Amino acid sequence: MLERSAAEEQRKALAEPYTKEGWAPWREAAAKFQAAVTTHAEAAGVSRYELEMAVKKAVLHPEPPADEG
Repeated sequence: MLERSAAEEQRKALAEPYTKEGWAPWREAAAKFQAAVTTHAEAAGVSRYELEMAVKKAVLHPEPPADEG
């Protein structure tokens, strides 16, 4: 959810000319995501980088749903 929020705020920020105020929600959402990734990686004993990349891949390039036929 945090990465989805950051990606949505990024989309909004990049759709308009740069302003500090316009980009603030993106920066804030990205910071929350980064903090959560760090906390989870440390707690789970996994690579922070690998965790971040896995989450970004799932959000930005989701697998198509399996056919239920």
